[in-house]
Order: sequence, then C-alpha cells, then structure tokens
Amino acid sequence: MTYEGTTKKSLKSRLDFWNIVKWLSILLFFIFLIYPFFSILYRSFLTKDGGFTLQNYVTFFTKKYYYRTLKNSLTVSLFATLFSVIIGLPMAYITTRYNIYGKKLINILIIMSLMSPPFIGAYSWIMMFGRSGFVTTLFSKIGITVPPIYGFGGIVLVFTLKFFPYVYLYVSGAMSSIDRSLEEAAENLGSSKLKRIWTITIPVIMPTLTAGAIMVFMSSLADFGTPMLIGEGYKVLPVLVYEEYMSEMGGNANMAGALSVIIVLCSTTVLLIQKYAVSRKNYVMTALRPPIVEELSLGKRIFLTAICMFVSFVAFLPQIVVIVTSFIKTNGPIFVKGFSLESYQKIFYKLSKNITNTFVYSTIAIIIMVVLGMLISYLVVKRKDKITNFLDLLIMFPYVIPGAVLGISLLVAFNQPPLILSGTASILVIAYVVRKMPYTIRSSSAMLYQIDQSIEEASINLGVSPMKTFFKITARMMAPGVISGAILSWITSINELSSSIMLYGGKTATISVAIYTEVVRASFGTAAALASILTIATILSLLLFSFISKGKVSVI
Repeated sequence: MTYEGTTKKSLKSRLDFWNIVKWLSILLFFIFLIYPFFSILYRSFLTKDGGFTLQNYVTFFTKKYYYRTLKNSLTVSLFATLFSVIIGLPMAYITTRYNIYGKKLINILIIMSLMSPPFIGAYSWIMMFGRSGFVTTLFSKIGITVPPIYGFGGIVLVFTLKFFPYVYLYVSGAMSSIDRSLEEAAENLGSSKLKRIWTITIPVIMPTLTAGAIMVFMSSLADFGTPMLIGEGYKVLPVLVYEEYMSEMGGNANMAGALSVIIVLCSTTVLLIQKYAVSRKNYVMTALRPPIVEELSLGKRIFLTAICMFVSFVAFLPQIVVIVTSFIKTNGPIFVKGFSLESYQKIFYKLSKNITNTFVYSTIAIIIMVVLGMLISYLVVKRKDKITNFLDLLIMFPYVIPGAVLGISLLVAFNQPPLILSGTASILVIAYVVRKMPYTIRSSSAMLYQIDQSIEEASINLGVSPMKTFFKITARMMAPGVISGAILSWITSINELSSSIMLYGGKTATISVAIYTEVVRASFGTAAALASILTIATILSLLLFSFISKGKVSVI
C-alpha cells in the first residue's frame, strides 16, 4: 500500500471514529440533560388533569407566598455576592501584592472552606450560635444574648464565608498577571495608590472580578441545604421547589416544574447580563512585567497577616467544629461533658450503607466523567465545527441548573417506561456526572491546548489507528489535567446534597443525605461524625490534587 493510500485510510478512520464519539456525546446529553429539562418545562404548562395551562406561572406571580421566595433568593444572593466581593477583593490584593506571612496556609484554608458543602457550614454555625449552641450558651451564662443564626442574616453569613473564595481565587490570578507598567505610569503622573487601585487595577481585572461574583451569585441562588437548615421562616426558591415536589400532602410536580423553570431563567439571565457587560469593553493585558511584591514594615506585615489569617480561619472554622464535636459525648440531642467514639460507632453500625454508597457512586461517576471528559474535551478543542460548538454550549448548561432542579427533572423524565430509573443508584450517578463533568472537561481542555497537533498526526501517519493514537499518546499527555479535574469532581460529588436529596431511595441514601436527616432529627453527634468523614475525604483529595498539580493549589 502506498503512503498516500495509508494516509487516506487513516484519515477516513479518524473521521469515522470521532464522528461516532461526537454524535454519541450529543445523544447522551440529549437523553440525560435536554430531555429531562424539557420534560419539566412541559410539565410546568400542565394541569393536574394533563390539560394545557399557564396557571402555574400565574399563581407564582400573583400569590405572595410564591413570588416572595424569588425576592428572598435574589436578595440573599445579592448580599452574599456583595459581601464576598468586599472580603475577597482586598484579601486577593493583600496576598498578591504584599509580603505577608503564611500565604500558602491562607490559600489552603480558603480552598478547603470552598470545597466543603455549604450545609456543613450551616450545621456548624448552628452548633455554635443556634438556640442551644455552645457559644450561645456560654454568653447566656454571663447575661449576654447572642443574635440568632437563623433566617436572612444566618444564610448570608454562611454563603459569604463559603463562597467568597471564588472572588479571592479568581482575582488573585488576575492580580498576579497585571502588567505593572500600567500602575507605574499612573504613579509617575502623580496618582495616589488608592486612586490607582480604583482607576487602573480594578477596571483591568473587572472581567475576572465579575466572573467570581457571578459564581458566588449563582451558587447562592442554587443552594438548597443552607436555607433549609437555618432559613426557618425565610424561605427561598430552591427550598420551595423541594417542598412543592416532596410535599407530604401530595407533591405538585407541575408547580415544581414552573418554579424550576423560573430559577433556571434567573440564573441564565444573570449570566447573560454579566457576559454582555464584559463584552462592551475590550480588556487586553500582557504579563511581561508582573507586579512586584511590596516589602512591608514589620508592624504592617503582622497586621495584614493577622487580618487574612483571621478571615481564613473563620471560613475554615466549620470544618474544625464538626471534627471536634464528633468526638464529644451525647445524650440524645444534647452534648455532655467528655469525649468518646460513640458517634462513630453509631454511624458505622446504622449508616454504613450511606458511607459505602457515597464513595461507590462517586467512584463510578468519576470513571464515566474521566472517559467522557477526555473524549468530549478533545472534540471541543481539536475538532471544532458547528456541532462541537453546540456540544460546548451543552457542557455549560449544568452551571445554570440548580441541583434540586436537576433532581426533579431526572425524576420526571425517568419515572415511567421505557426507562425507569427513579429510586435506583443509576439516577444518582447520572446526576453526579451531569452536574460535575464540566470540571473534568474544562481541565482536560486546558491541557489539550498545550499539546502539539503534530504529535498525533505523526502517529496516525505511521499507521496507528486514531483510537489507539488517542488513548496511547494524547490521553497520557492529558492525564495530569484530567486527573486534577476528576479529583475536584470527586470532591463535589461526595459532598452533593441538592440533587441527592431529591433522588435517593431507601437503599441509595448518601452521607450528605444522612447528615441532613440527622440534623433534622437533632442527632447532632452522628451528623458531626458523618460530616467529619466528608471533611477528611475532602482534605485528602485536595492534598492529592495539590501533589498532581505540582503544588499549584487552585480550583479555577
């Protein structure tokens, strides 16, 4: 066979192989993402008898009980975003521009606080500042009444401490890559440092800052566990979605569908507004002359270090609280003096199935994510066309779908023939894959941009099939990025509550579901022990991530 014939045959095989992967990927996204969402969209226009109606939407916008939850959700999300920027922006500036102590420790504490589930933070603050919290009790003994953690203020506090790391991490990366020539030019023109920050630095990093702020806003808008635990009378939209669908009086899937569509529209609208605002201006910046870290006097250095350490410690405090309280003796819902392993004995006796489920389901989901993530990222980066561009858009769609909404949409779509998945482990694994795969795909894509196309072409020209070339050469070169993204997906999967609470059955409950139910039952000791298992698993996973990424600890 001639060289030309071999090349044509290889090219044809390559096209056939990647076309199969492309259309199979589209098919899977349609089955497990588009079809479920349109199922719930369709149900939102139905009456209980199956007729067409707009009444569900009319009810939402005319009854205060319903539309107030949207207002509450937007208010909480806006305040959490505002406070996250107020905390994250100055901290990013301090850690990137000044020689403060313990920068690595600050980064680790902040990332750890971000990667743990928000409802664990809510639970920990209840332990400290709830009606029977140990801080509340301590102050009450000396006649001081501590403000309650429940309601609007508590939700904003937990969201701020949980999500400000998004702003911090995004802005830190941008601050480190600003060309110092811009600020030096302003300084030479007599501009003060504060004026330079407001007129040069912040406008230049605005796209990154708004990206971090959008992550805070959308995460706050979608969160279910925190408002459910400490919201009490302050009800938000994800909680209402859950209550409408899972009501003991008989759930209303059609109304829950309308609520789900509204919350997805809100998320999408905010994201589009952010993209439009950023696109109105051009932001071009080189990092040829990165900023110089300023040497501080000893007093200022200690002061700024203390501020950053304090904020980082407070954000990480919930993890410490759950670990410590997991070893304290309990008498029913009350903690008593002394330490023991009683809570751990209880969970391994009563809830071992939940622990096994969590790690088994997450492991299966990760395997699927790694394989699909590698293939899809290759399509998106190396084989661009209209179909792969559409596939790239589909990948982003889970970002605007809250976990509770995804859970309901999967239940609505797959609770009847021909494919019944409700109540099975499969539906949980599918939810984890759909929600968390973007982490793996984005990290895999980042690695692919660094791989020279000629390496692959050389292998194919030597007669190696496209599939073998991909798995023997490209996949191995992608491995660090793929594994890093997979670890982050693993962490978020084991901590997932929003979709799990909607999808679990009697035999498929996970650790996060067990923590939630134990807190509701006031079994705080066992809840703390379960939360500690998640915390330790998260810490170990992040250490592995840091090792694989060669110390570049970042989740962005």
